[in-house]
Amino acid sequence: MAHLHQIFTSFFPVSSLVMERVSSFNHNSLFVPRVINNVTGGGARMCSQTVVRRSGNYQPSTWKYEFIQSLSSEFEGEIYVGLFNELKGEVRVIMNKIANDDPLKQLEFIDILQRLGISYHFENEIKDMLTMTYKNHCENDDWKINNLYATSLEFRLLRQYGFNIQQDVFNHFFSNETKSFNVQLYEDLNGMLCLYEASFLSIEGENILETAKHFTMEYLEKYMKSSTDENEVAIVRHALELPLHWRMPRLETRWFIDIYERKVDMNPILLEFAKLDFNKVQFIHQQDLKYASRWWKSSGLGQKLSFARDRLIESFFWTVGIGFEPEFSYFRRSLTKINALITIIDDVYDVYGSLDELELFTNAVERWDVAAMEELPDYMKICFLALHNSINEMGFEALRDKGINVIQYLKKAWVDLCKSYMLEAKWYHTNYKPTLEEYLDNAWISISGTVLLVHTYVFVTSSTLENMESLKQHIDMIRWSSTILRLADDLGTSSDELERGDVPKSIQCYMNDTGASESNAREYIRHLIDETWKKLNKTEVENNYSIFPRVFVERAKNLARMAQCMYQYGDGHGMGYQETKDRVMSLLIEPISIHCSYSE
Repeated sequence: MAHLHQIFTSFFPVSSLVMERVSSFNHNSLFVPRVINNVTGGGARMCSQTVVRRSGNYQPSTWKYEFIQSLSSEFEGEIYVGLFNELKGEVRVIMNKIANDDPLKQLEFIDILQRLGISYHFENEIKDMLTMTYKNHCENDDWKINNLYATSLEFRLLRQYGFNIQQDVFNHFFSNETKSFNVQLYEDLNGMLCLYEASFLSIEGENILETAKHFTMEYLEKYMKSSTDENEVAIVRHALELPLHWRMPRLETRWFIDIYERKVDMNPILLEFAKLDFNKVQFIHQQDLKYASRWWKSSGLGQKLSFARDRLIESFFWTVGIGFEPEFSYFRRSLTKINALITIIDDVYDVYGSLDELELFTNAVERWDVAAMEELPDYMKICFLALHNSINEMGFEALRDKGINVIQYLKKAWVDLCKSYMLEAKWYHTNYKPTLEEYLDNAWISISGTVLLVHTYVFVTSSTLENMESLKQHIDMIRWSSTILRLADDLGTSSDELERGDVPKSIQCYMNDTGASESNAREYIRHLIDETWKKLNKTEVENNYSIFPRVFVERAKNLARMAQCMYQYGDGHGMGYQETKDRVMSLLIEPISIHCSYSE
């Protein structure tokens, strides 16, 4: 396995010459005459040069500081604290009864807890149930032998929790002669839906599961067009838009609570506990968001660097997708800062900075020394110092609270991010068109997933120096999660980015490589996302939590899931699309109404 420092290599030597600007610029460019520093050899000289500034035409944030600070919730009152504890106790009583019931009822109960977003309260009990299910996996299979739904649900939940369960559990439903599943399975809608969801936990080479994916998709698409049951059609449409394994957990919870409430066999205790828990967690998220908003305002970055995107609430929304649980407040507050800094620095490299300025900024980050600021233009000074001070402060907090000096690891992630940005800037300014392979070798770093996950590892685990070295040696989990982030981003943003002027993205690289149409190229990138998920799944199976703790593995998967959420309808991060606004409102602003005897 390659080491982190080998993979995060310098992609190019820092040039001693300032590369000439190409003559073709985007119509959004701004020409700004100014005097800038130009590095040549060991010294510096002053030269007059017209600096071409592009514009991203970014709209200002629609989320006002005063609105964010005014957020409040009633769900921390004493009446709700008591109700919450009462309901939680009743759920535990139900769970204890289920533990002595048949395996299918246990699995269904675990699935409902997960989809209602309350399983994190009962992780030990769930793990005990699944461990027992796994031990009895081959001993008594009468309850599932002819039941596609039961077999699929067992497979998905066991594999999701890291148990080594093989695809051959589906052999009973699969014909080796025809290499297909029995069409009689069409009569079992729940079984087909569950097999569809299970197929997305496949790893490379699992042909039965790959066949299952296409078999169920074809059936579900036909069912959606022919059925008159509106509720079932809505559920099938939701599944086909994105499988459960790829969905942002918190949004899935918000959607499923509404679905579960309409079920005839719903358990009112589970429903009310899920609603109350959602609202309690939302209150915690609001407190975290208000903290992040105060930090963003005090930093002055939004005002001083007005060319860049002001996307504080979107930056925070990412952190909820990666780790919503109440105990991750510090993670959300710190990673929001990281997201905001990434957004600013990305715009410096992609939109505003001249090539020689970007060289200077990259060198300054690599030196990690405030003295290097003196060579930077004014707008870069505030950007560099905000980065330097924020990361050093986080390093200090890790040293204070965990007794580990992580600065070198955090700094290294930022250095490699800036170097990857720099390579793309050089590609753009020399009109170089990378191959898809060249592009992806760099782009899984330039998408910033490495920065996010290295910091996340420090924030959510009991990291030690040995752990950090292990992170360097086992990079695949970060790489595949970051690759999904990159490909999802490209599907959602490449058109906007090319319009304002940017390096070709994966779609255009594939078109250049093969002569494919944009439609076919997009289809291929979606195929790559599917294949990369298989690699990420395989890495998780091989890890088995012996290398990385489950808490980090879930964050890595959630980053990939959040990418597919944020870019599902376009550039949900940068362009302020209505879908993102609606999702923010449903998760962070609007509580779920509670109307039942428990709340009276």
